[in-house]
Amino acid sequence: MVSNRTREGGYVFPLYLYPDSTKKTLFSALEPKERQPNLKPWLIKALTKTYDIEISPEEIFHYIYAVLYSPSYRERYTDFLSLDFPRIPFPSRKELFAEMAELGERIVALHLLRSPELDTPLSRFEGQGDNQIAKNKREGFRYSPDRERLYINKTQYFAPLPKEIWEYTIGGYQVCKKWLKDRKERQLTLDEIRTYCRIITALGHTMKIQRQLDEFYLLVEKNTLSFELRE
Repeated sequence: MVSNRTREGGYVFPLYLYPDSTKKTLFSALEPKERQPNLKPWLIKALTKTYDIEISPEEIFHYIYAVLYSPSYRERYTDFLSLDFPRIPFPSRKELFAEMAELGERIVALHLLRSPELDTPLSRFEGQGDNQIAKNKREGFRYSPDRERLYINKTQYFAPLPKEIWEYTIGGYQVCKKWLKDRKERQLTLDEIRTYCRIITALGHTMKIQRQLDEFYLLVEKNTLSFELRE
């Protein structure tokens, strides 16, 4: 994909590949009729054999997501991640794989804003006003670390919003700030206010899970599964 704003290239790796029923070629009859996992078949077979259980593409996806959100993994391979696609280590113990995949599944649900953990928000929207996001700090848009408040204008704010959540970044963007920045000089609807509270809550839970992930990931590096180089 190419951004129509920055012209930067991006890559998309769907978990499943779906057949194109409109495509008619000489070999169409030989193509799969149902969706296929976008994973090398030998990987699924190798993990299934090693762990002696059936491994689904979703479990592999959740495990990979967990590894990519491990702070230790990110810190250790910072230089490599900026140059190439990530390389994912798999543990030799199925229990460790299962623990990581479970945590990865929780993070995925949080980031999709579908997790039941979001039903109890960590932050509220308070104050009286028109719900409009101010253009700049002079007009009222500011974050107060001492009071753990994010003012969208001079009288309305989200709180409590701990500094570590306010400063949390994904993909180089400060999540809480970017979401509001894209809506400056607009009035927030009730749904948008609820969504923002869920985003704050999702980030808070993500940070807690990341601390758990680090404990498991360090064990992964001590019990890494070796694969033969395959095409």
